[in-house]
Amino acid sequence: MIRIAVANQKGGVGKTTTAINIATALAATGWRVLLVDLDPQGNASTGLGVGHAQRDLSSYDLLTAGCTVEESVVPTRVPRLDIIPATVDLSGAEIELVELPERTHRLDNALASTPQGRWDVCLIDCPPSLGLLTINALVAANSILVPLQTEFFALEGLSQLLQTIERIRARFNPELSILGVALTMFDRRNNLSAQVADDVRACLGKVVFETVIPRNVRLSEAPSHGIPALIYDHRCSGSEAYIALARELIARIPKPAVAA
Repeated sequence: MIRIAVANQKGGVGKTTTAINIATALAATGWRVLLVDLDPQGNASTGLGVGHAQRDLSSYDLLTAGCTVEESVVPTRVPRLDIIPATVDLSGAEIELVELPERTHRLDNALASTPQGRWDVCLIDCPPSLGLLTINALVAANSILVPLQTEFFALEGLSQLLQTIERIRARFNPELSILGVALTMFDRRNNLSAQVADDVRACLGKVVFETVIPRNVRLSEAPSHGIPALIYDHRCSGSEAYIALARELIARIPKPAVAA
């Protein structure tokens, strides 16, 4: 199972929106997708229509109580897309994990025990921090997808995230790679968005995806209906951009690992 962490320690950059819609696009092309919600706010779970009554077992139980992936997974309305939901209990996991054995490898160990062939790809929606939850995601992942808002302050946190990735490589996961940086919330009417995009491309080169995700009201409306934007309005500019981004992402995944 290919494992991709969707991470950026800055909040409000479109991590959850990206995770939900990329997962949906992959499922629509025939991939069997598992989405792990590691954000205590549980927005990915809500955005896929998984209510609190369906969250008997969650990613909190997976990390702290020895619950298995098979026990905690919940099917979504999207065919071939399953989710391990998050609850507010996850906000206390940072403290509880400190005292547990293999605290940085809890998610990695849980995903390693899943039946072979059950899912083709796993997306991990990380919280907006660089704490133990995000570290668990980066240790478990093969690669990382970085949503980056096209605003000045977003650039400041990028170097910190890159340093964290290097530390994870050095200490825990030497195979971790950056799958790509996705520019989000791009406003074509704003010169600053274009300037930030140019600066990021000049700095990171081909690591940055060609596809840019625009600011789009339909992307914001979809979660309130409990469905991804790709289903809510597949013709809006935001949905079309995520479909194009998913196509680019698939092209970057190592070919031997691509789903049938």
